Amino acid sequence: MLSTSNQALRQQIRKQILDIRSQLSEQQQENASQHIIQPALQWIEHYQAEHLAFYLPFNHEISPLVLMEKLKSLGKSIYLPVIHPFTRGNLLFFKYDEDTVMQTHRFGMLQPKLDVRKLIPLTELDIIFTPLVACDKNNGRLGYGGGFYDRTLIQAKKAKSIGLAHRCQYVDNLPLEAWDIPLDHIILG
Repeated sequence: MLSTSNQALRQQIRKQILDIRSQLSEQQQENASQHIIQPALQWIEHYQAEHLAFYLPFNHEISPLVLMEKLKSLGKSIYLPVIHPFTRGNLLFFKYDEDTVMQTHRFGMLQPKLDVRKLIPLTELDIIFTPLVACDKNNGRLGYGGGFYDRTLIQAKKAKSIGLAHRCQYVDNLPLEAWDIPLDHIILG
């Protein structure tokens, strides 16, 4: 059970970081998106990764869109998350290409329309690039509080997890709980 003080601290960190992140200029956002490309390419090469899960930026998250386009041009397979229609709090990943039809889900974010022909089992993903609200020196990750990525990372045992974040999202130590899954790497833009 989450202690009240820890829960309050986590909410306070979320609010502060989201407020700061929302004030980043368009130029700062673009610079950060460019800054993540080279380190991400190095990790992809290091792990010889072919099947890469990403996210579409929402609420001033660092954008992986330029990186995704570069990787598609290199022949990598790109996948995007879809909120599982039957299993609450879980994600599925679908291949993203020029034929992908997008729709808005209940939280207001875009996701691919369900198409089982494009579904990849979580066990076949090589790298999952995750969004986050805050991260720390121990590769701790604090998300929005729904646990979607924590549950996904538990199920995708083979996949390496890499958080993408603006520098303003980094804190020394996060008040993490037992269910918070640490990331393998974090790239700050």
